[in-house]
Amino acid sequence: MSFDYVIVGGGSAGSTMAARLSEDPSAKVCLLEAGGGGKSILLRAPAGVVAVLPGHGKMFNWAFNTVPQPGLNGRKGYQPRGKALGGSSAINAMLYVRGHKSDYDSWAEDGCEGWSWDECLPYFQKSENNEHGADEFHGDAGPLQVSDQKSPRPITKAFVKAATELQHRRREDFNTGENEGVGLYQVTQFHDKTKNGERCSAAAGYLFPVMDRPNLTVVTKARAAKILFEGKRATGIAYRCGGKNETAMAAKEVILCGGAFNSPQLLQLSGVGRPDDIVRHGIGMVHELPGVGQNLQDHLDFILAYKTSDTDNFGIGLSGTVRLTSNILRWWRKGTGMIATPFAEGAAFLKTDPTLERPDIQLHFVISVVDNHAKKLHLGYGYSCHVCAVRPYSRGEVFLQSADPMADPGIDPKFLSDPRDLETTIKGAKMTREILEAPAMAKYRKRELFGVKDNMTDDEWEQHIRARADTIYHPIGTCKMGVDDMAVVDPELKVHGLDGLRVVDASIMPTLIGGNTNAPTIMIAEKAADMIKGENALAVAAE
Repeated sequence: MSFDYVIVGGGSAGSTMAARLSEDPSAKVCLLEAGGGGKSILLRAPAGVVAVLPGHGKMFNWAFNTVPQPGLNGRKGYQPRGKALGGSSAINAMLYVRGHKSDYDSWAEDGCEGWSWDECLPYFQKSENNEHGADEFHGDAGPLQVSDQKSPRPITKAFVKAATELQHRRREDFNTGENEGVGLYQVTQFHDKTKNGERCSAAAGYLFPVMDRPNLTVVTKARAAKILFEGKRATGIAYRCGGKNETAMAAKEVILCGGAFNSPQLLQLSGVGRPDDIVRHGIGMVHELPGVGQNLQDHLDFILAYKTSDTDNFGIGLSGTVRLTSNILRWWRKGTGMIATPFAEGAAFLKTDPTLERPDIQLHFVISVVDNHAKKLHLGYGYSCHVCAVRPYSRGEVFLQSADPMADPGIDPKFLSDPRDLETTIKGAKMTREILEAPAMAKYRKRELFGVKDNMTDDEWEQHIRARADTIYHPIGTCKMGVDDMAVVDPELKVHGLDGLRVVDASIMPTLIGGNTNAPTIMIAEKAADMIKGENALAVAAE
C-alpha cells in the first residue's frame, strides 16, 4: 500500500493528525493502530474506566510495567496506556487541563520557536467545542467536546468548600493560562443531544466522524515493527496485522504518534537512537541520535484515602449496587448520573510556598477509594485525594528490552531520583491532608485508610510516599523537541538528521507541563497538522 502520509498510533495525537491531514482530499492518509476500534461501551461510558484501568487481560490497555524503582522501595511501577483508537484518551479520566502559560513560554525560551503560550493558545481553541461557547480562551467549533461535569457528587463540592475554608481561592476555569485555585475539572465529554454524557475521546471527536473519507485508510490491530528507510529518508512502515507482515509506504512523511513509550521504542527498533541501546540487540544503526528514549518525565502520584458512611459515590455495597443499576439507565437515557462521572471530580492547583510564581502541586479529588490503580478493591465506600509535584526534576529513560517489536519497551522513570521531588511531594501531602481534615469534610470522614495520622514527621511521610506512590499517567519527553544535542525533533517536530520523519505526541514535550497531558497532546497535533499543510501549500506554490 502506498500513501502520502503514514501515521503510527491512533491515540490522541494520531486521531487528530489523521482527521486534519485527510481534510485535503488530494492527500492519501494511512493510520495504523495496534489496538482495536475504540467503540466499546466500556470506553464510551466514562465510569467504564474502572474496568479498563487495572489492565486485566490488557483489555484496551498496554498495561506496561516499569523496572524496579529504588525511589519506591524497589517496587515496579504500573503504566497503563490506551490500546485502541483514541489511545489513552479512551481510558483516561477525561480531564481537560492545559497547564500554566509559563510551561509553554519556557519551551519557547529554550529554543522551541513558535511554542509559547500565545502561539499555542489558538490551537487549543481550534480543537475545542466548549459547552460554554467561545471567548478569548476557548473555542466552540472544534471536534473535541469539552463540558462541565454532568453530575458532580455532593462530596466533591464539600472538598472544594474545605479548600476555601483554608483560604485557597475558588477557580471556575483552570484553562486560561493561570490555574491557581480549587474547583471542578472540565471534561472531554459529549454535550450534544445524541451522545450526551459519553466520553469524547480524540477518536470519537476527530476520527469517527470522518472514517468514510475515501482518502483515509485506518488499519486496526496493526503493530508497527520498523520504520523503513532509504538512506536517511523514512519511506514507510513495516507492520504486523492478522499474522501477516505488511508494509505501508509514505511518499511524503512517516509520522510517529505512539506516545512517550512506543515512539522511542519504534525509533530504536529501526536503528535510530543511541548505539548502546540498539546494537546490543543485533539491530543495525541507521542514525545516531543520543536523545531518543532519554528525558522521560512523569507525575508521581501520592494518594490519601478515607472510608465514609456516605453511599452517594462509588463503592462496593448493596445500596450502592442498587443505585448503580438505576444510574446505568439514567446515563443511557439522559447522559447524566454516576456513570457519567470522571471519578476525579475535584481539582486544585496550589503553591506549597506562597512566594512561588506558579502552583507546584496538583490535586485530584476522587469519589472512590483508589488503591494500586484500582487493582485492589475495598468493601464499602470511600474517597481519595491524589497529590503530585507538577514539575518533577527526576529524569528517566525508555529502552529496548528486546529486538522483538512485539515486546514491551523498558521503562525507567527513576522516580524520586532527585530529592527535590520528594520534598515537594511531602509538602503537598501535608496541605492535602489539611484540606481533607477541614470542617466541610467532617460529615463524610469515617476513618483514614492507609495509616496517615496527625503530626507525622517528614521521615514518616517519606515512608508512606516511597511505599505507595506511583504514576498518575503523564509520561512525556522521550523524543524531546529542541535545538540542543539531546533534542530528537526540531520545533517543526522533524527528527534531527533524517528526512520524511516527524514525531507528534507527548514525547516531544521538552518539560512536563503543570497538569494533565491529554489536551496539550491534541494541541500539539493540531499545530503539527497546520505546519505540514503550510509546507505543502508552499511546495505547490513553488511548482
